[in-house]
Formats: sequence, structure tokens, C-alpha cells
Amino acid sequence: MKVKVISVLEDNYMYLVIEEQTKEAIAIDPAVPHRLLEILKREGLKLTAILTTHHHWDHARGNEALVKEIPELRVYGGDDRIGGLTDKVVGDQELKFNSINVRCLFTPCHTSGHMCYFVWEDGCTDPPAVFTGDTLFIGGCGRFFEGTAEQMYHNLTKVLGTLPQDTKIFCGHEYTVKNLKFALLVEPENEKVKEMLTWAKARDDDDKPTVPSTLHEEFEYNPFLRLSEESVQKFTGKTDPIEVLRVLRKEKDNFKKPKERVLPHAMLALEWGLLRP
Repeated sequence: MKVKVISVLEDNYMYLVIEEQTKEAIAIDPAVPHRLLEILKREGLKLTAILTTHHHWDHARGNEALVKEIPELRVYGGDDRIGGLTDKVVGDQELKFNSINVRCLFTPCHTSGHMCYFVWEDGCTDPPAVFTGDTLFIGGCGRFFEGTAEQMYHNLTKVLGTLPQDTKIFCGHEYTVKNLKFALLVEPENEKVKEMLTWAKARDDDDKPTVPSTLHEEFEYNPFLRLSEESVQKFTGKTDPIEVLRVLRKEKDNFKKPKERVLPHAMLALEWGLLRP
């Protein structure tokens, strides 16, 4: 199983999961359809399915154009608001595409119908992968647009946090440097955060992606997965893990340097769901 990372828009990722024997592929969040079609043609791949994490335009807007181009294409997702949806899935539902297996992980909070996808290949010794959309990022987590801290806690600890430790994390956006700057504010003595931030800045300078990480690594430096750590609790002034998460997310929402502050009209667009988190 090969995962192709494709950078699109300002900081989005879309992905192709490729079964190398058959040259068949599954797309995750193909927001820029013409770019995807170019890659499929260039690499001689056949697109059989789309997995959509959530309905926001920067993840789902390419679905309808791709279905028009490939009429037999199936579009999977957990929300009726997803454009081009042909198959609505539910949590723990499993899909199979030849030797590629997909388990749908229901993770409501960023949106009420958000779905992550845990993927592995029969007979393959490579670690599994999880496509986390806007629920879990490298060093961070998504905004609570349509949900609660309780839901995100469940997503991070009971759903994603219990996957195999070597699972590769493929998230929906390149937010790593900013996430790790916040992680360093939370845990200024965490050497792993410092090491990762230096690495991520170098990747950013070279215009290279920071995905994937692994679940094991995320537990070392992602404050949203370190809710029981004394240093994280000290930063938030809370000990209950859900309250720690709630405070962390509020602090992260306000973690902007002056030059990065969102203009009023852009903030309205965010509230209307027109922009990414």
C-alpha cells in the first residue's frame, strides 16, 4: 500500500491510497479535482472511490467534478452535506477495495458528521494509516465548530488514541509549525517538542510536507494527547482531562501573532463555514 501526499490550496492535503499490484487508487478529500486527474493519468492509476472526512469545501469540493468525470465512482462519507455522496457510512463500518481495508471512525466535533479512516492492506507488513481530516493534526487538534470538548476527548483518547502505536497519521492540513509553537508554550521544557519544531521549520523552509507522523510520536509532543501530563495540567490550571482539553483548545484558538490575526471579513467567513479552521 502506497500513500501519495498531495499538497493543494494554501495548506491542505489530499491523498491517494494506491494498491500497487492493480494500480487502483482511493482518494481522500480530493479538493482540487483537475490536479488529481492529472496525477492519475500520469501514473496510470484507476480511481475507484473517494473517502471524504467532512463536508467543508476545502475537503469535499472536488467530489462532484470527479463523479462527473468518472460516473462509476463511489463517494463515501458520514454527512449528508458532503457533495457527490453516494454511500453514507457509519462508525466502525468496514469497506474493502481488493486488498485495501478501511474502517470508518466516527469523530464528531469539528463537524457533526466528521469521519476518520483507518486503512491497512492484506498481507502487507507496512504500518497501517489513519486519515484524520480536521480532527487530529501533527501536534494539534481541530476546532470544535459543531461539537464539544467531551466529543473531542472521546475522539482523541477512545477512538484515535487506541489505534496501534505505529499507525501513520495523515492529517488534512499543514499546521505543524504553528501547532508545535503552541505546544512549546504549553510545555517549554519538552525536548521532543523542541526537536520536532526545529525539524518542522526546516521542512517548511524546503517546502516539504511534515506528514506523516505516528501515533506514538504524537503522544510525545502533542499537548491534546497529553492531557494527564503534569506540565499540561499546570498550563491549563485544570486536572480533569476534559477540562484540560477545553482550556487548551480555547488557548490555541487565541494563539495568533498580530500579523496572523484574521481580518473581520475573514472571521465572518470562518463562522459561516466558508474557510478551513
